[in-house]
Amino acid sequence: MGASNSMKTRRLARRPAVEGGGLIATMVALFITGFGSFLNMYVTQPLLPEFRHVFHASEILVSLSVSAPVFAVALTAPLVGLLSDGVGRKRVIIASMLGLALPTALAATAANLGQLIVWRFLTGLFMPGVTAVAVAYVGEESPAESAGLTMGTYVTGMAIGGFAGRFLAGLFATWWGWRVAFLCLGVITVAAALTTWWLLPRSTKFVRQSNVAAALRSMRAHLRNPQLLATYAVGFSLLFCLVATFTYVNFYLADKPFFLGPAALASIFAVYLIGAVITPVTGHIMDRVGHRKMLMGAIVVSGTGLLLTLIHSMPFIIVGLALMAGGVFTSQSAALSHLGRATNEARSSASGLYVSLYYLGGFVGSVLPGFLWRWAGWPGCVVVVLCIQGLTILIAGKLWHDV
Repeated sequence: MGASNSMKTRRLARRPAVEGGGLIATMVALFITGFGSFLNMYVTQPLLPEFRHVFHASEILVSLSVSAPVFAVALTAPLVGLLSDGVGRKRVIIASMLGLALPTALAATAANLGQLIVWRFLTGLFMPGVTAVAVAYVGEESPAESAGLTMGTYVTGMAIGGFAGRFLAGLFATWWGWRVAFLCLGVITVAAALTTWWLLPRSTKFVRQSNVAAALRSMRAHLRNPQLLATYAVGFSLLFCLVATFTYVNFYLADKPFFLGPAALASIFAVYLIGAVITPVTGHIMDRVGHRKMLMGAIVVSGTGLLLTLIHSMPFIIVGLALMAGGVFTSQSAALSHLGRATNEARSSASGLYVSLYYLGGFVGSVLPGFLWRWAGWPGCVVVVLCIQGLTILIAGKLWHDV
């Protein structure tokens, strides 16, 4: 009897963290992790027209409050995997979420635009410690039969958190001012971190690693893989288009003839929620038609939606933005699926490079259209995004293979 109990104890100790009774708690924890991280990422987008007025700055300067955290993520994404490989997944996730809360709250103290941009940059430094490491946690701990469900729960939390951050920022700014908005979001992030710490099981399959030289060699191998290089280019362009669209559309809708305020602008981001709905459906279609065709078709849908925003009618603009967001989310799903198929070894470092180039595209997308805004306005931004989308179709059509 004693030997039997001992064997049972050892089997339970080896059981992955997200099996059995811990599955629900883990999914809730991962949903909150995704929610709490993306709550902070793009919160300034609906506030940009107000910052333009408060700080007496141009569109391109206030847009740096969006591009600064995106650039910080691009810088740190390839490195955070090495840190988590050395100290463990859960520790890095919780520490990064608490780290996110601090600069978010301190942004409320900014006396000028420069200080606000610095706090936003510091916010971005903590983002990969949540996003990249949570993906590694799911990959290690999830049984094969529940890995898709677990990852889908995390991604859904990200999508809803991204919307909630923008919506709450606009709502709080309308009621109490933009400084209170940052304080409130900081408090919510702390609550999310503590909930994750309480609910997320410790890793049971994590193996500590510290071979930096091997990781660097694998990165060099990835950069010699044409399939991966093409996928990195696609990822760069996808976030470029998404950030460019949903940054500068705020100026478009805040000016005549629309004159939308922060709360109304924040409500527009509800179109992001379409990503949580359509991704499972498009995944089934992609299994039949392949990554390349799915990507190209989704980009065409996205570009069509962008053209609809040129019509000075709010229903057309909302439908256009919904098509734009849905197309980009579907394209992102195709790109991530192709990334997994095209990677032969060292998947974590390949993903880290993808995330880095992805967010670098978001940084460029938040800055480059600003140079056109002065003389071409929203139509100029649309032209830039359409050109990048056309280039993306060309890259995927020529270089992608449904491997």
